[in-house]
Amino acid sequence: MTRKLAVAVALTLSLGVNVPALADGVTIRIDPSYQQPAFEGWGTSLVWFANVTGGYPEPIRRQLVDMLFGEDGLNLNIARYNIGGGNAPDVRKNYMKAGATMPGFWQAPPGTTRDDTQWWDPANPQHWDWTADANQRWWVDQIKDKVTRWEAFSNSPPWFQTVNGYVSGGFDPSTDQIRADRVDQFATYLVRVTEKLEQAHGIKFDTIAPLNEPNTPYWGTQLGPDGQPTGGRQEGAHAGPELQQKVVLALDRALDTATTRATVSAMDETNPSVFTQNWNAYSGPARGAVDQLNVHTYGTDMRTSARDIAKGADRNLWMSEVEGTWGTGTDFTGMEPGLGIATRIVEDMRELEPSAWVFWQPVEDSVPQAQAGKNWGSIHIPFTCTAADTPQTCPIRANTKFHTIRNFTHYIRPGDRFVKVDDPSSTAALKPHGVGATVVHVNNSTAARNVTLDLSRVGVVTSRASVTPVVTSADGALVRGTPVRVKDQRATLAVPAKSVTTFLVDGVAGVSPDAATVKPGRMYQLKGVQSGKSLTPNGDASGVVIRTSGQDWALQKVTGGTSNRERYAIVNAASGKQLAVRANEVVLQPPSADPSAQWVMSTTGDGTWTFVNVATGRLLDVAGQSTADGARVSSWTPTSGPNQRWIVTGR
Repeated sequence: MTRKLAVAVALTLSLGVNVPALADGVTIRIDPSYQQPAFEGWGTSLVWFANVTGGYPEPIRRQLVDMLFGEDGLNLNIARYNIGGGNAPDVRKNYMKAGATMPGFWQAPPGTTRDDTQWWDPANPQHWDWTADANQRWWVDQIKDKVTRWEAFSNSPPWFQTVNGYVSGGFDPSTDQIRADRVDQFATYLVRVTEKLEQAHGIKFDTIAPLNEPNTPYWGTQLGPDGQPTGGRQEGAHAGPELQQKVVLALDRALDTATTRATVSAMDETNPSVFTQNWNAYSGPARGAVDQLNVHTYGTDMRTSARDIAKGADRNLWMSEVEGTWGTGTDFTGMEPGLGIATRIVEDMRELEPSAWVFWQPVEDSVPQAQAGKNWGSIHIPFTCTAADTPQTCPIRANTKFHTIRNFTHYIRPGDRFVKVDDPSSTAALKPHGVGATVVHVNNSTAARNVTLDLSRVGVVTSRASVTPVVTSADGALVRGTPVRVKDQRATLAVPAKSVTTFLVDGVAGVSPDAATVKPGRMYQLKGVQSGKSLTPNGDASGVVIRTSGQDWALQKVTGGTSNRERYAIVNAASGKQLAVRANEVVLQPPSADPSAQWVMSTTGDGTWTFVNVATGRLLDVAGQSTADGARVSSWTPTSGPNQRWIVTGR
């Protein structure tokens, strides 16, 4: 970002070794024995804002590029390109949100109307328009040297592959809108556009996402008396789980013979709860066709279920879209918007454990945001600017989201590994090779607080180890404070009220041998969170139940790393038998290397764990959520319920 665009002001607070006695102190314990996969990065969809601003005067669009992908801006490295569907030529163009009328890559014969749905032949070169979508493609050329991962995504097929002939959704938004007899044609459309974009722009797409928030009632079209649409927010198409699977399998087949090396991602559901519902309905072949799991966090229930589904399926999980509004009114100075988005990032990283985190679109239309008193996006600009406008007449304004986002994106970079922390307001990541760490802490309170970093679980803390704060608050953005020396594996710093602080930890490396909850040669009891009762064999030692007095278990590590996907055997100390899943029931069996007798341990850092069966993806579960003594323990799909969480206590 150019200097004249910089919106931060100097922070007058000096952070040093003299720590005042403040209330509401927080200790953050960093545990690198539980590491997420190498982080793929931070990103955005291009979509509407690119469709609008890609045609703006050069000084304006250049500033926007710098603010999103520049090193001084948001420093993003992932981009999602929207393959538009496009309405029929005779459908009015101005009934969706500004920018949301995305062009399709088809070329209809003269006189084609919405009722003409049989004309398209993908083998006919005259039925393609490879000059389409110039504005979004302008953005592709500007950022392709900065983007390390590309995803193509679709909100709706072209009108001739939808049920009612509109890309803005069905007349009943709760019924399937993608024509089941056109899913192969739809897949061909997506693959051919992806291939052409790769050839034209010299990029490589990693994934194609054919669905967007499909199992929702969001996408609907309303018609006026003249038969033209009067309502419909954007391109969108309902698809229930059965239809989703047909689309996924069709795309997988189309990619088998494609020149692009992209694979399938799905299903970009609006929240983890609906994502879980959809995935549980998928068949084995449909699950096998999905190489990357995508979920949005517009709702946040059952984040840990999506996390455990990804572990059970052995797939990467992306938080592939979110935005929102926090605070009161359209606010460019108050901290509430910035604190809101920072809190969402921290909670997603803690509970969802995604390998990438992607915005819907950081650039929003300033006019409707001001009219509605909202703060969607971190950058506001009118979507009505003309070729005659300048940065003065078409102003770009950033709110505090822009600043607090940079507390993450500037300092936690691709290749870093998020690790377990026990503070729900913080997230932490190790630098590549485990040398150095970054902690981001959100103080939502109205009082300053002391924050202590506990580094006792890090393997090496050198005598010159230090922590440097970088603070965003009402007084300024990304202001670097004075480094504080680490003493006795701890460092305490003061942070302002309503602030986001990045702590840059130098002089640390590795994992302490005592860091992990589970240690070789020790015995453990597993106590159910909901029941307070412990895991123990049933009467004939063929399965397991919960009882007030439980038995000891060895948690034997099967794999040799420190990732959040390490595998364990759960072995009864008395009998030597292992827990396994057979026909969805948890049984005790003789020792085996079979994946059905291996488990992945998941935690948010709160001291409780779920156990994900490697073979089935199902969790160790107290049947019927019972709390009765002797209640059967079985396996079930992830629910984020307390009957699936366990406290692991060493003996």
